[in-house]
Parts: sequence; structure tokens; C-alpha cells
Amino acid sequence: MNPGLKILLMPLAWLYGLVTALRNRLYDWRVLTEHRFEKHTIGVGNLAVGGAGKTPLVEYLIRILLKEDQSIATLSRGYKRKTKGFVLANDESNADDIGDEPLIYKTKYPITVAVDGDRANGIKQLMALPNAAEVILLDDVFQHRAVRVGLNLLVTDYNNLFFKDVMLPAGTLREYASGMDRADVIIVSKTPDRTTPIELRNIVKDIQPMPHQQVFFSYLQYGELYALNNPNDTLSTLNDLYRFTVISFAGIANAEPMVNYLKEYASDCRHLPFNDHHAFSAKDLEDIQRYYETFQNGSKVLVTTEKDLMRLRHPDVWSIASAMNIYILPVEVTFRDKTEEFDNLIHTYVRRNKFHHEKYS
Repeated sequence: MNPGLKILLMPLAWLYGLVTALRNRLYDWRVLTEHRFEKHTIGVGNLAVGGAGKTPLVEYLIRILLKEDQSIATLSRGYKRKTKGFVLANDESNADDIGDEPLIYKTKYPITVAVDGDRANGIKQLMALPNAAEVILLDDVFQHRAVRVGLNLLVTDYNNLFFKDVMLPAGTLREYASGMDRADVIIVSKTPDRTTPIELRNIVKDIQPMPHQQVFFSYLQYGELYALNNPNDTLSTLNDLYRFTVISFAGIANAEPMVNYLKEYASDCRHLPFNDHHAFSAKDLEDIQRYYETFQNGSKVLVTTEKDLMRLRHPDVWSIASAMNIYILPVEVTFRDKTEEFDNLIHTYVRRNKFHHEKYS
């Protein structure tokens, strides 16, 4: 952001911060009600707007819990869905019904997936289901104080650490950095490979975690590209991609890590940006295809994300998308170190009978 514009926006940021701080105090003073549930709940959220990497982290949690034979449900608000209230996903659900991120969970994993803007009501609905899930993962829930989450995971992007940020609209914070006090675990996401141990220690020092808080560092690990119509048709990043011109397109909050990764391995890479959670139209895809066809020399391929794939599966555009040479770039969260320690922390929480930390009692 332009420094001059940032200064002009600071009064609005101060006002926004005042409102959010007052709201948090009303919950702290128990003027506003926090609902507690006799259910293991794990919340994933952040203090800032934008793509901190919450969705890959939720997927990571799903995978490690499934290995323990835990029955799992996810609950999100279903951003940009066209439905209202509580919706339980089924095999016919699309992004209009539940949103693109919940659709990823439903498509990839044998779990219960639901959406509800009222998280307390959503948990009640999930608990009332036959064979109710043992663990509920709450996506983007950190500012939803109406629910007392059993284990709070706060994600902060290495490239936009919350303690260096300021409030909206001058910055990207949704609440003051002091909100980190409610977290049990702080995860610095998208940590570059080149980061030294000293730099990591300095970040921990700047975060100033409280005694009960643990700090972990994670990064994004991309998988092999697979064809939109046939997941068994793959492109090897190391052995194949160097021969291709890549035209990437994505409607995600921060496509920079993906684009940088593709540029590192492809012969050439051009990127077409769209707004976060963009609902692709037939015209969008026709424009993408037209741009793709301007590249006349050598092999070429269109690349997008799994989140965008969920929106491309919409009946209005699927027939067009499926005829295009589109490959999907999957991504997973990997911990830089202390992976076993993080996994054990999650497993310890879901195995115990006590649902609320002593700091909440």
C-alpha cells in the first residue's frame, strides 16, 4: 500500500480497531455469551484477511486424524455460497451450495462437511446427527467468539506476520495483534526454505508467545500436476515441466507462492489473476482459452489450483473447462521441523476427555 494512503487510512483503522477491541472485551467480561460444547473442537484462523494457508492446514488435520480412525466433521461459513443457514454437504453439492473450500474437504475426504454462518448453531446441528463426529474442525473461526473452541490454531503468513501489520483498512488485521493471546498454537505459514534457524528464533522472540503457547513453522509443498479430467494423467515437475509454457490462472487470495513455484520449473510462466473465490463464467474461460492459444511455439499447459477446480466443476462452466488443457496443482502443508511434536499435540487433545483448557475455566 502507498505510504501516504496508509497514513490517510489510519483514523479509520483506529476506529475499526476500537470496535473490534470493545467486542472482544464484551466477550472477555461475559457480557456477550460464548457457547461451550462437550465436543472436541479445533479452530483454525488468523488475525489478518487474505490467504495465510488455513485450508491446507485443515486438510493436514483431516489427514492425521483419519489415520487415528477419528470421525471428523468440518464446519465453515461457506464464503460466497448462495445458500443460507445450516447446510450439510452431500455428493451433489457444488460451490454455490457450500463454498469452494468446504467442497474440497467433501470431495477429497470421507468426512462430514457442513456450513453455517452461525457456528454455534452449526455445532448443535452436527452434534444432533446420527453417529455424530468425534472431532469438529472449525475453519476461519478465530474472530467468531460466540463459540469457545477447545484448541485454537492461529496461522500467520511469514510474508505478512501479524506483529508487523496494522488494522484494516490501513493494513490487513481484523483485530489487534493482542488477539493472539487466545491462541493455543501459533503457526507461521509459507516459511521460505532459505530461512535460517537464527531468523526463526528471532520470529519466535518477536511473537513473544505466552507459556501455554507453542510456535511452529510450516511451508507449502506442491504435488505433481494432474489433468482436470483424469487425475492419473500427471506432469512431473522435475522431468516434464521444463518443456512447457505455463499459463496459470487462479481466484485465490495470494497466488504468488504458486506462480513463483511454476516459474522455477517451467520454460515460461504467465499468470492471469482473478479475485479470491471468483466464480468463473463462460466468458472468463473463453478469454483464458483465447490467451492460451496466442502461444504458438512448443508445449503449453493451463494450470490452476484445487480450490479453483471446485468452482470450475459448476454445471454452468464444467463443459467448457473440461474441454480445456487444464492441469491442477495440489498443495499440502508440511512442517519445517517438530512435525511429530505438532501431531502429538493434536492427538493428545482429541484423546482426552476434558474438553476445555484450564485457562478457559
